[in-house]
Amino acid sequence: MSPRRAIVIVLDGVGIGEAPDAAAYGDVGSDTLGNIARAVGGLDLPNLRDMGLGRIRPLLGVEPVPAPRAAWGLMQPRSAGKDSTTGHWEIAGVILERPFPTYPNGFPASLVDELARRTGRGVIGNVVGSGTAIIARYGPEHERTGAWILYTSADSVFQIAAHERIVPVEELYRACETARAMLVPPHNVSRVIARPFVGEAGAYTRTARRRDFAIAPPTETLLDALEARGVPRVGVGKVDDLFAGRGIVSEHTRDNADGIEAILRAMRRVDGGLIFANLVDFDQLWGHRNDVAGFYEGLRAFDRALPAIETALREEDVLFVTADHGNDPTTPSTDHARECVPVLALGAAVRPGPIGVRTTFADLGATVAEWLGVPFRGAGTSFLPELIRA
Repeated sequence: MSPRRAIVIVLDGVGIGEAPDAAAYGDVGSDTLGNIARAVGGLDLPNLRDMGLGRIRPLLGVEPVPAPRAAWGLMQPRSAGKDSTTGHWEIAGVILERPFPTYPNGFPASLVDELARRTGRGVIGNVVGSGTAIIARYGPEHERTGAWILYTSADSVFQIAAHERIVPVEELYRACETARAMLVPPHNVSRVIARPFVGEAGAYTRTARRRDFAIAPPTETLLDALEARGVPRVGVGKVDDLFAGRGIVSEHTRDNADGIEAILRAMRRVDGGLIFANLVDFDQLWGHRNDVAGFYEGLRAFDRALPAIETALREEDVLFVTADHGNDPTTPSTDHARECVPVLALGAAVRPGPIGVRTTFADLGATVAEWLGVPFRGAGTSFLPELIRA
């Protein structure tokens, strides 16, 4: 019998309705999947439908099939915050009591001046907004001066943009590492993000060489526990960045299509352990830009890819499809939303049926740990007994 594997695919930003505490985050009414379904006149996602997506909650166009092929459930966030780092850490068993700091009025002058001093380049921007709009606004000045473009959003991010022709990408990465070292409490920002771009004024485009420099998790994670016991761990997408490179190495990807191919490659070559993947385009390209049509087509593309992923499953595999937060493209906000997330589980050993409403994402990490024979449970409770055939 082949070694057990768990494949966890996080659809970044694909929430399924407001969390119980959404009002505290200003997110009442946020419902990424539900609102997209209404906006497009119904979702055409036959493979997710057959897995049981419509049994989690009513979704226009997604029939609640009587005999789903997968187990299905809903997970509520417990950690404070609604960003990718918080969501992935919670999946891996870590609950945050306080959210990471945000900067709706930009960063303190002392931080900005220190970044300029340490890197030898000036800083322009220091504003809040969409990255594409900010690069369009400040790109020409950056090209003239060589100064960093600094910006943030409603999330806890310190983003530095630079044109690849003006600043070598490796220098941009070093500047982000410098910023990461500077950003200590009370300015312990969740992520520093390198945002390289190319092109000419009026037609700048961000490149696939983005890198995230996350703060390290404060306590043991599922990844740490697996590493300590010699269980293989392979990441796809920005997963290793979100854990500050601790306990996992990722194959970085250009987009969702590249990410799906990387998942399939990992499934062909990895014998046992965890494959942990993030498909970022739902959040980065469509949620933050309020692009309903793009978001929906991304969902359809993932749905079309599911048969190939299922075919690659081995007898001792369990596939989990979930998310880390919401990012509803139908609301006026372009930011993350405090939402519950779906969880679907598929595999030869899985007993199709409900796994209920889980009160923390950490239940998923606890379940993966138990499936892989590791005693770690973190802040969660395993639902493996409800999941696996007797």
